[in-house]
Amino acid sequence: MTTGHALMQLQALHDNLLRYEECAVSASALSEQARASTDLLSSLPPRYGEVLLQLLDRLEASTLAAEESCTFNQQELRDNLYGWVDKAREQLDSADQRS
Repeated sequence: MTTGHALMQLQALHDNLLRYEECAVSASALSEQARASTDLLSSLPPRYGEVLLQLLDRLEASTLAAEESCTFNQQELRDNLYGWVDKAREQLDSADQRS
């Protein structure tokens, strides 16, 4: 496994997140793709995977909650996912520079 594969999976996750915002993919499809990004998740400290899974679970749940509640803020979850992508990229770049 290389950092290159992890970075490709990270870029694919970012691209899919953009598609989710455009309603081109569902929250469950985004979640499935992210959970299948095993090179990415194994290249990061375990806490990254835990946080990502929590965010994905909340995003999927928010899809249901959005139909029932106007107070649920999906934008905040998307912003958190973009933040996760940025921090993961920094982590991978840092690890790549140490190698």
